Amino acid sequence: MRKADLADEVVEKLGVSKKESSDILQMVLDAIRTALEKGETVKIAGFGNFVVREKKARKGRNPKTGEEIGITPRRVVTFRPSQVFKKFVNE
Repeated sequence: MRKADLADEVVEKLGVSKKESSDILQMVLDAIRTALEKGETVKIAGFGNFVVREKKARKGRNPKTGEEIGITPRRVVTFRPSQVFKKFVNE
């Protein structure tokens, strides 16, 4: 499913124009992105949590050559589905 498909779902459910649904979807995604950029956790009831994790610098290995390389510290976003979401997917 793509962003355009989600916008089409909003059109069908709310009866708004395609432009309005696309704008609404973009506003929601921007709000999530802004919160994550600030390091905040985004909790959506019945869906799950988006969490920013800090990863420390570490040593890795190039699988082709076996050469040891340094992996820089970075921030990653993880998603943890809620129990309701997991139950829905598994039924």
